[in-house]
Amino acid sequence: MSATSNTEHHQVVIIGFGPTGAFAASLLGREGVTALAIDRAREIYDKPRAIALDHEIMRLFDNLGIAAQVSRYVAPFPASEHFGAQGQLIRRIDMVGEPYPLGYTPSMVFTQPPVEQVMRDRVAGCPSVTVELGTTLVDIRQDANAASVVLKREDGSTREVTADYVIACDGASSTVRQTLGIGFEDLDFDEPWLVVDLLVNDSGMSRLPATAAQFCDPARPTTYIIGPGNHRRFEIMLRPGEDRHAMEQPGQVWQLLSPWLSPEDGQLWRAASYRFHALVAGRWRDGRVLLAGDAAHQQPPFIGQGMCQGLRDAANLSWKLVRVLRGQSGPALLDSYEVERSTHVRELTTRIKAIGRVICEQDPVAAAARDARILAEGGGAPRTITRQEIVPPLTTGLLATKANAANGTLFPQPWILRDGERVLLDAVVGTGWRLVLDGRRAPSAQADVHIHVITIGGSGLSEESGVVARWFERHGCSAALVRPDHYVYGVAADTPELAALLAELHERLN
Repeated sequence: MSATSNTEHHQVVIIGFGPTGAFAASLLGREGVTALAIDRAREIYDKPRAIALDHEIMRLFDNLGIAAQVSRYVAPFPASEHFGAQGQLIRRIDMVGEPYPLGYTPSMVFTQPPVEQVMRDRVAGCPSVTVELGTTLVDIRQDANAASVVLKREDGSTREVTADYVIACDGASSTVRQTLGIGFEDLDFDEPWLVVDLLVNDSGMSRLPATAAQFCDPARPTTYIIGPGNHRRFEIMLRPGEDRHAMEQPGQVWQLLSPWLSPEDGQLWRAASYRFHALVAGRWRDGRVLLAGDAAHQQPPFIGQGMCQGLRDAANLSWKLVRVLRGQSGPALLDSYEVERSTHVRELTTRIKAIGRVICEQDPVAAAARDARILAEGGGAPRTITRQEIVPPLTTGLLATKANAANGTLFPQPWILRDGERVLLDAVVGTGWRLVLDGRRAPSAQADVHIHVITIGGSGLSEESGVVARWFERHGCSAALVRPDHYVYGVAADTPELAALLAELHERLN
């Protein structure tokens, strides 16, 4: 739309400037989209909440040019050993091994406050994005031409701003979601836990497990996570009848930690009680308003995917908004955002819930049966599963109609050998729509001018470890059409299949 001269207008207004909002602002700002991002808080919350990242998110950070800065506050996420009711090892949850499929350590822990600052600093480098802190949403409404938001500053003054689209990243108690009358669907998980973050000194370190751990003790299920440096986290399930506010008090916290640590072993950084929920918004799009992050979903934290899910929302939505705002695609493209992300969130939440049910079992007889069952699944020995196999692919939405197991998966990112150096694929070819060809048997391609054609192998780019070559062989194809968010749209085995794939994409995007 065209704003009148006396109306403050932005292409996108982002409500909430936490991780999801800042990430969306950076992705849109990189493309020159005019955006306004607001948040009622002026400062970043100075204590950790999210603690885990994965290689998909680090790849997106690298695309924004901030991976090096983020890496200062990141460490590998070690295997999590699960111990049964009698203290016996029953299974491990680890990450996939090398060569890493996306070029980065697949599972990582991080310190949230400084990483959020890096994200905000990246937004500050986007001339088209304005950030207003200490600003609150008062009202939101929309019509066929624009969305309007009423904003209130700390001095009490208000103003109205219009936008082509609004992204609501305003958290679990989202004002936008409530104003629009969008409810949460309860996916049937609601358990009280206490989350304790500590800075542990040398004496305490020697008393702690050498790797991450899940103590599936029916008397008191407890999670132990090794953060970067001397940061350690315990997540402790509360029993029925325990007052969550009382359990947050230092004396109670140290009592709960007494099997591992004493007050002399470290400093309490945070102790906060939560109800671990599994909730998904009934709608993610209402006309020109779209929900993202905790405003759209909440899930238990058992494999550390909460913040990752919000950043996936932003990555999925942003490239689609850019196309719509530029007139390259119609607004119907935005419908695929909810279809893809809601389905993905529901499937991942279902898998995390299943892990949570195992962990949260409080009946000793049922816990013993659980331990026997899990060990039997491993042939009598603890088996290892990876966090990466728990995270599902996209299964619906803007994906090729011809089925292939590759559709909806993340396309790998190999290390490329160039001029005697090794560099990641994205640094060589960039992002956007890409057609990746197997140089050993590449089909002929007549791609749209907006699709970057890349050949790996043969006379094309030389990869270090054969990651892409094996991927092509595994999926029985020689071409992959990859979306801007790195998900595979579809694949082809020969020239006719590739021509049909490209024609289908052109029709669906235009």
